[in-house]
Amino acid sequence: MKGVFVFLRRAVPFLLLIAVFVAVICYPRADAEESGAIRVLQVWNVDTFEGGKGSRTNFLKRAAAFAERELEDVRYLVKSVTREGALDALSRGELPDVLSFGTGLAEFAEFCLPLGERFAGDDRALPWCRGQYYLFSLTDDFDAEGKTAVSVGGNNLPSVAAYFADVQGEEVASLSAYVNFLGGDYRYLLGTQRDKCRFAARGASVCERALGNFCDLYEYVAVLSRENYDDAIFFVQTLRSGAVQCQLSDIGMLTYAGAEGFTTGAFAEEGTLSALLAAVRAGAPRKNIENFLKTV
Repeated sequence: MKGVFVFLRRAVPFLLLIAVFVAVICYPRADAEESGAIRVLQVWNVDTFEGGKGSRTNFLKRAAAFAERELEDVRYLVKSVTREGALDALSRGELPDVLSFGTGLAEFAEFCLPLGERFAGDDRALPWCRGQYYLFSLTDDFDAEGKTAVSVGGNNLPSVAAYFADVQGEEVASLSAYVNFLGGDYRYLLGTQRDKCRFAARGASVCERALGNFCDLYEYVAVLSRENYDDAIFFVQTLRSGAVQCQLSDIGMLTYAGAEGFTTGAFAEEGTLSALLAAVRAGAPRKNIENFLKTV
């Protein structure tokens, strides 16, 4: 028994030392968060157009984890927010530090800060990924006569893409357009990267022609926090870095670096987009449409 007490007397200081070491190594983040040393930035993702596949919110979480490796005292809390939820929060004065969004959130424009770079004439929002409009055909003959379904959905303007590609077609809801095209009701489908991913998942053999004169299928990123501006900008830079951009195929999207042609810009207002669509449907001269887009 005496030997046991001697062992315990010698072992206790050593065990206490181990406990202190484990506490210091394993729980610094919790202690730092409680003391306020960790800065937590809110990142909202608002999906306003059809993506490719998978979740853009989850992709942003991966980018956030990548950024956090370089910033020990910063955490990015990424969450998915609906357009309606974002506007409701805005009405209560709630803003994220970083906003990822497509078109349809012009109400946030006045709160977005300059990013030091311009896209489509604006320095308050930069694209971090993009989609693509395509003309799909079940054969490699794109000159044959036949009906075209123009796939519509979300806040984007496929009819404008059809106008710039000189494609005449009928506007059809996105999923119905895809199904009816494969079913033979239409010879052509004017669709997006979402349809391309659908075809691949189904194993359907489809020919495609990329349409490059117009694209509004951009996912933008903006910074709204002056207090956490530097940390927010670091997230933007990480998201648009080559190390993250090379993974965009995981969600069926394309790198922003390939952007070309006319676009509507990040903060085009609903009335402006409606006027553009009306002009296109009315068959306005192309020069007029191009000039209109330069002012959006």
